Amino acid sequence: MTQIDLIRWQKIHAADCAVPSDRPLEALVEELAAALRDPDPQIRDGVPYVVLRTWIQRRVIDGRLGARLGAVMAERFGDPDIQARTFAPLVLDMLVGRGDYDPAWLAAFSRWFPAEQDLRGHDPELGWLHAVAHGADLLGSFGTHAAVRPADMISLATERLLARNEYVFAQQEDDRLAQAMALVLTRPEVDEHQALAWLYTVEDDFEALPSGPLPAYAANCLRTLRTLYLLADLGVRRSRDAAPVVLPHRDALKRRLAEVMAPVFQHA
Repeated sequence: MTQIDLIRWQKIHAADCAVPSDRPLEALVEELAAALRDPDPQIRDGVPYVVLRTWIQRRVIDGRLGARLGAVMAERFGDPDIQARTFAPLVLDMLVGRGDYDPAWLAAFSRWFPAEQDLRGHDPELGWLHAVAHGADLLGSFGTHAAVRPADMISLATERLLARNEYVFAQQEDDRLAQAMALVLTRPEVDEHQALAWLYTVEDDFEALPSGPLPAYAANCLRTLRTLYLLADLGVRRSRDAAPVVLPHRDALKRRLAEVMAPVFQHA
């Protein structure tokens, strides 16, 4: 097991994340990758995470080293530890968000995202886990990458929404997933049919709901659709400081979302 020298990383962070010369860069990145699966949130979600993010942004981690890091994270989707699985998409999002891509990363993510059953947002001992939120961020990055078919990402988001689970979104998972879906729907090659077709699957599921309390997955789905409606109405931001982008099929999507949600409101 790779030992994490937290004091070393605190010093590197304090030095504006300058790359130290006393160890090979490959060994440093290996240690950072190990830190991103540590059960201690002070290590996993602390300064090693910030240094890794900074080195990816500055392209200190690039080329072969970036590809290797991405492969390690893709393998983590099968890790037995939940914190390893849920922090893997965070790192891949850093890579894909800057333009890197490997179809093997997408394949691993597509297998994991709708199948993950531990959807806790936060754990008192492990800290932030956020499988749905972190996965949604990566879905949005994949879905806006030129090498990825946007319709595939909308289908993947739909699978995640309709997967049976007893966890009720409590940490804005619905907002993050709707944000990702809205970003994918801004792709110019998404025609009106593709923008709306996935909602027939959701509609069929909603129509089959029994009377009584909404199952957790259906409540999560409904809340995600409501946020998506809001983003379709107001536009979606690609970053915090960016201007809102209008969804190409805004009005048709809003009408269809309202139609799909109406029976659930009546059900209540």
